[in-house]
Amino acid sequence: MPKYILGYHGGSMPESEAEQAAVLAAWGAWFEQLGGAIVDGGNPTAAAKTIAPDGSTADGGGANPLTGYSILEATDLDSAVILAKGCPIFTAGGSVEVSELVEM
Repeated sequence: MPKYILGYHGGSMPESEAEQAAVLAAWGAWFEQLGGAIVDGGNPTAAAKTIAPDGSTADGGGANPLTGYSILEATDLDSAVILAKGCPIFTAGGSVEVSELVEM
């Protein structure tokens, strides 16, 4: 079955411990709902650098930096998009990019 990477962009973690716990619980519930479709729950990302063809570097991410990822299996891209629509990042103002991973 094809694999898809969900690239998370934006969003924010609340400051209070209670709100953080609620966010983590929402992610846990979503992963549980996805069940066997989850291949790798992924992780948040941290600082990044972008490397240009000339070898120069700049702080990474540009206008919409990657803030995390997950990998799942789905029958096709449209099915992966449907699964991604339940992502809790939307409640934090973020977005999800869904891309098929190409087996090499």
